[in-house]
Amino acid sequence: MTAADADVLPALRARVRSVSHPESTVCSHPDTVLAERADGTVVRHADTVAKAHASDTGPTALTLRLAVATAHPDILLAPLHSTPTPLHGRLITLWPYGTPVDPEAPERAPWEEAATLLARLHRRPAPPGLPPMRGPVKAARAIARLRTVAPHHPTTASVLRAWRTLPAWARAETLMPGPATLCHGDLHLGQLVRHPATTGAWRLIDVDDLGVGVPAWDLARPAAWYACGLLLPDEWIRFLDAYRRAGGPAVPAQGDPWPVLDVPARSLTVQTAALAIAKSTAAGRAPDDAQQAVIDACDRMGGIPPELAAAFPK
Repeated sequence: MTAADADVLPALRARVRSVSHPESTVCSHPDTVLAERADGTVVRHADTVAKAHASDTGPTALTLRLAVATAHPDILLAPLHSTPTPLHGRLITLWPYGTPVDPEAPERAPWEEAATLLARLHRRPAPPGLPPMRGPVKAARAIARLRTVAPHHPTTASVLRAWRTLPAWARAETLMPGPATLCHGDLHLGQLVRHPATTGAWRLIDVDDLGVGVPAWDLARPAAWYACGLLLPDEWIRFLDAYRRAGGPAVPAQGDPWPVLDVPARSLTVQTAALAIAKSTAAGRAPDDAQQAVIDACDRMGGIPPELAAAFPK
């Protein structure tokens, strides 16, 4: 961690307080650190959220991504300002606070709403110059991290075998072949919030990975969770049917979606397993049950090439 990284949290606290209300105002609101990672530090104060983006975030790309959120407030939570500002070597963006999905109430998870928002996003035109979505590159980076942090872990070999079954483009930090559209890049339930300005409707958040790409990638995480047994069949069907009803272009309107989703779902499974092993090894603990499920899925995938999609557990 650099000195700038160490300084960013207190500076971010000060920034979000000053935006939330004048410094001379008596305030009883506590600061809440919502995330503190190298790829994003997020602090909430009252109804305002400040995010310090990863140190390698480019201002031009981030500004374009903010413009997309501003242009589509019916899909994405709009930022408070249209341009990022520098702070201790990081770019800062400011947002209204939205109420997230309740992790303690999985039966109320908004799968239909997430799918509908995603379908709407995929049907909107991408602005000129918008960079590629960053989702596909994460699998290759997760594998690189696994090889560095846990090369001798007993399950690393099975994850690497599953990785080698993927097509070359999936292992080369390149976009999935196919017609490109506007994509979120990192869809999961943690990326949805409600805000009073949206009259309680859900909105997508986090534009860091947003960009141009093949929309099937945005369905890869729920597809992978379903394939690994972490998402119930009823929840997967609700998600997929809602996406199709909303005219989502990632999969055929009818019939088997897996010829399109198989490789993205496999890539997300490998990425998740690699990160699970790396993180649990760094923390000196065994993988938890959910992490073990994706690791076990990689062990099954290792002997099954993607062209045999029907054999991939679904």
